[in-house]
Amino acid sequence: MPKLGMGPKRRAEVINATLTCISMYGIDGMTLDKVADHANCSKGVVTYYFKNKDHLTIEAFKSFLAYYGLKIESGIEHTMTPGEMMDLTLKFILPPLSDDADRTINVSQLDGVDKMYIPLADQAKLFVQFYSKAMLDHNLQEVVSKSYETDLQGIAKIMDYGNRTGEMSVEDSHSAAYGVLAMAIGLSFFRVANVPPANGGDNRYICEDYVRRLTKTGGDYEHRED
Repeated sequence: MPKLGMGPKRRAEVINATLTCISMYGIDGMTLDKVADHANCSKGVVTYYFKNKDHLTIEAFKSFLAYYGLKIESGIEHTMTPGEMMDLTLKFILPPLSDDADRTINVSQLDGVDKMYIPLADQAKLFVQFYSKAMLDHNLQEVVSKSYETDLQGIAKIMDYGNRTGEMSVEDSHSAAYGVLAMAIGLSFFRVANVPPANGGDNRYICEDYVRRLTKTGGDYEHRED
């Protein structure tokens, strides 16, 4: 049993270690022993919080998907325009390519959302591992369904806000949000498969262009890179 008061920290360390192991070895190659080794704890500590590998996989998947929503929510401010909110959303659901190989996986909120981070290479590997398993695992499918329904509602609300302010012109905000999320997911798969756009470079501009076409100004709002 973990030391008194160490519960949240230990649990977070196990989740981070699990995501690291899945990125390194795949879900099939991830074991409780490997997770314990990466979390610098005993296997008993791992099973204290997560009864078996399936339970641990599901909870790690939930944390992986929750990461994106938490980063977006923490960055959005009420003073932002709808365009700025959409830029921030795209920044996290399809982040700009960068060299971040020296950073490690951290999906714990204990030290603040600003400290949370998943390197791009790990995002790609985890994305493929979890989604390939979700095709055949009903429990993982439910995790995806609940997470994406929340994401769709959030994006649709931004578009409704854009309609009210006159910055956007969206007839069906839910369908438009569905298109944005589906495009981001598809472009993520293309990144993993190393399928570059016709003109090369970062394929995220395709999703940005789609969003700009929903604005009444045709995308003249200022794009933020930070």
